[in-house]
Amino acid sequence: MLRTFGVVLTAVTLAAVAGVTAAGAANTQAAPLGTPRLMTTVSPTATPTVACPPALPISGRVTGVTATTVTISYTLQFSGPPCGYDLPMTVLLFASYEDAATWQNPVAEAVTGLERNGQVTLDGLTPDTEYWFRFSDVEARRDPYVIGGPVRTEPVSGCGATATIDARWGSGFVATVTVRNTGSESLDGWLVRWRWSGDERIQSVWGGVSDGAGADVTIRNASYNGTVAPGGSTTFGLLASAGTAPSGITATCAG
Repeated sequence: MLRTFGVVLTAVTLAAVAGVTAAGAANTQAAPLGTPRLMTTVSPTATPTVACPPALPISGRVTGVTATTVTISYTLQFSGPPCGYDLPMTVLLFASYEDAATWQNPVAEAVTGLERNGQVTLDGLTPDTEYWFRFSDVEARRDPYVIGGPVRTEPVSGCGATATIDARWGSGFVATVTVRNTGSESLDGWLVRWRWSGDERIQSVWGGVSDGAGADVTIRNASYNGTVAPGGSTTFGLLASAGTAPSGITATCAG
């Protein structure tokens, strides 16, 4: 009887061990679908941000005006994106600030050369009219910063001015400017303008009155020679200092 009980006990023990083994195997099976799993992710490498210097990529200013033309000098600070522009630049002229601000209805445009410092002249303009200018590059990228102006073209006038350098030396020169009435009516006053191309500066004037100083020159008539009959002329003279005397002076006159 005891032997039979031992056999029965041994069978029960083996069954229990088998049950534990089966349970352990079941616990090592793959997790059912839907169970969250830990995933290893690789973060993308950040693209470096280019910091542009705190300066305008291009600047411009008006350096010459006639009744039908405007000359604009420019300086390109940075060449190529992301901080600058690709040459050549296009200079666009607008008849109002609103048109310039919205890039609408340009009335004239001109293309620069490949130099980073240069000038360009826009012609075919209306006399005595205000204009504003903007820049874009060869890839049609529009400069969002500069809206230059207003600049006014000269009025149509029957007044002309020519300059002659009478004498020159190492540090200066003397010149005479002749003002002529080329119209059919008498001039009741005149104004002559030009811009020096270098370091020239006026030291004194006779036969006229100098307004202002620096590179931009404006000379108006004296009290006794403002009236000029049709076909007539008058003159004024000047003494100027210069590192190198200019080959000539290109002046405009308004009467």
